[in-house]
Amino acid sequence: MSYEQILYEVKEGVATITLNRPEVLNAWTDVIAEELWDATHKADADNDVRVMLLTGAGRAFCAGGDVTGFKSENPQQLIDKLPRSYDFSRRPDYQGRASYFPSLSKPIIAVLNGPAAGLGLVHALFCDLRFAAHDAVITTAFSRIGLASEYGMAWALKHVVGYPAAMDLLLSARKVRGEEALRLGLVNQTYSKDQLLGAAYAYARDLVENVSPRSMRVMKRQLWELPFQSLHEALISDSAEMLEANVCEDFQEGKCAFMEKRKPNFTGH
Repeated sequence: MSYEQILYEVKEGVATITLNRPEVLNAWTDVIAEELWDATHKADADNDVRVMLLTGAGRAFCAGGDVTGFKSENPQQLIDKLPRSYDFSRRPDYQGRASYFPSLSKPIIAVLNGPAAGLGLVHALFCDLRFAAHDAVITTAFSRIGLASEYGMAWALKHVVGYPAAMDLLLSARKVRGEEALRLGLVNQTYSKDQLLGAAYAYARDLVENVSPRSMRVMKRQLWELPFQSLHEALISDSAEMLEANVCEDFQEGKCAFMEKRKPNFTGH
């Protein structure tokens, strides 16, 4: 698939996906949705990719939906259109238009280089980590234009920041920046705009070089399964995962690398 509204680059084990409509602050369209679905699944299937970065071109991450850019005038068609065919091997909760990110096996880091609002914020919330510029403006947006929270934003926001903060951010749609976003847990780290992408890339490279892809895959799944598990179910699941991990190749390599005081050469198996 050739891309018109995103950029896709793989380098040193990191796939960088860039929303590329800078002239309209990367406002979301059906085309972006189609291309992002393709790019993330391509990266997930690529053995040379271990981590994904999702960012925006120019001065914004994504300012929200572009109402002139959607092909369908029927809201129900927008809800139903993506993703493609139903996948029985994946949790149905994570097969929606924006909520499919947790079903991908590799970590996705949102790099919020500027405004992240509405649909842009929805997708950032379903990423596994969020790095932001100090002055990046983050807002739910919907209540101030008479809309409802959509595509699982309320669920994801509560999952990330907790009920009181989620309620505040949804009702007020107020703008949050830098230190407050960090304090709320809305983002993991903040940087100056000129350092942001480099810092996110360095973090991703550390994961590529020093962390077992198998461990990342399992731990991501463990965390995203937690909302649907009791503590007992989580304990049983964790025990089963640990038994499998104890006989996997990456664990054997990790032990050898530790004893030999060298960098591990993980394969993901």
